[in-house]
Amino acid sequence: MLMALGMFIFETSTVPYQELQRRTEWRHASQSRVGDRPAYQFLGPGTDTITLSGTLLPEFTGGRVDLDEIRDMADQGRAWPLVEGTGRQYGLWVITNVDETSSTLYRDGAAAKIEFSLQLEHVDDERTDMIGDLTLYAGARLVGAFV
Repeated sequence: MLMALGMFIFETSTVPYQELQRRTEWRHASQSRVGDRPAYQFLGPGTDTITLSGTLLPEFTGGRVDLDEIRDMADQGRAWPLVEGTGRQYGLWVITNVDETSSTLYRDGAAAKIEFSLQLEHVDDERTDMIGDLTLYAGARLVGAFV
């Protein structure tokens, strides 16, 4: 397991990302001053974004079905706990963006290669009312394991 977002597991058989990029910002307000540099005041943390990207080869890895599962999670508008395979907990995250590019197409339109990128944004970890339904995707994984 590379990482888990809620009950969605990023691994070879689903969506094995090849790159994780994280951007963390902090907010500072500025006040212009005559004859001097602006004065700054620290306002607190800003946005914290993770972008996962990579290439899927549906013959060997996950494919459109797995990306659609991530889209279904995003459709709920809920936050999901993000945990790295090492056990590191990142807190609660929402899915804000999923990009998908299909290429090397077969005659029926199925893609032999899918490049993807998905963006997650950190939300207030105290907002437990935002947590998505973790049992929904756990059940889907169990059913898929027996098919």
